[in-house]
Amino acid sequence: MADLLGEGGIGQFPLEQWFYEMPVCTRAWTTATLITSVLVQCKVLTPFQLFYSLRAVFVKNQYWRLLTTFFYFGPLSLDLLLHVFFLQRYSRLLEESAGRSPAQYSWLLAYATVLLLAMSPLFSIPFLGQGLSSTLVYIWSRRNPDTRLSFLGLMVFRAPYLPWVLIAFSFVMHGSIPKDEICGIVVGHTYYFFTDVFPPMYDGSRPLDPPGWWIRLFDGRGASTGGQEADVVHAIDGTEADGAEAEAAARARVARAEMPAAPEVPATG
Repeated sequence: MADLLGEGGIGQFPLEQWFYEMPVCTRAWTTATLITSVLVQCKVLTPFQLFYSLRAVFVKNQYWRLLTTFFYFGPLSLDLLLHVFFLQRYSRLLEESAGRSPAQYSWLLAYATVLLLAMSPLFSIPFLGQGLSSTLVYIWSRRNPDTRLSFLGLMVFRAPYLPWVLIAFSFVMHGSIPKDEICGIVVGHTYYFFTDVFPPMYDGSRPLDPPGWWIRLFDGRGASTGGQEADVVHAIDGTEADGAEAEAAARARVARAEMPAAPEVPATG
């Protein structure tokens, strides 16, 4: 019962707990996806107002399409629920593994969205949410190669095969090659290579790490140097403490040397 109510106690339902336990970037993306689908289902919006188009964005100045193309996965349906499940699950796992700061994970999202937007006109992909989700699934699967997964209870396989299983499933369900998912895998492999494979080969160089100004944007002005300053302060404090201890020990030795020797007591019997 405590698990259902949450650590905070009374009045928190399992769905609410699940929602607030998601990291900030994953929570925002999941919320935007569900709200967009509901608005389309209620005919407040139409998919034609959401898809990405070079002409619509840069000629008609409809800049919101740069974001909404990643939020729309289709109308309310079982297919949408599957997309939301994979989105929040693997996005959450990656964001939690990136640490408490959203800077690292938000930089990954920014990198992936820019590359997918650049690839969209080449392959005529109007909606890029599935491509971005495939990027995250691919990166997670490569970083967890020994994890065993079960797909719909029908087959068991290791995590690196997950992106290809999902591509095969999409092909069976829709009867066409999922170009958006393939583009997502290409983007994900590029990021994985330059962050996990490339650094050990080239003296720790990490070309796709977020720049300092991006880290400061999310973590505050002193975030990038705060750890170094703490180490310096700790080292100074440690040096002063060592010096004080050495001085006290020297004074004790001098005091012992100046004390008169105790008189010898002759042995009896």
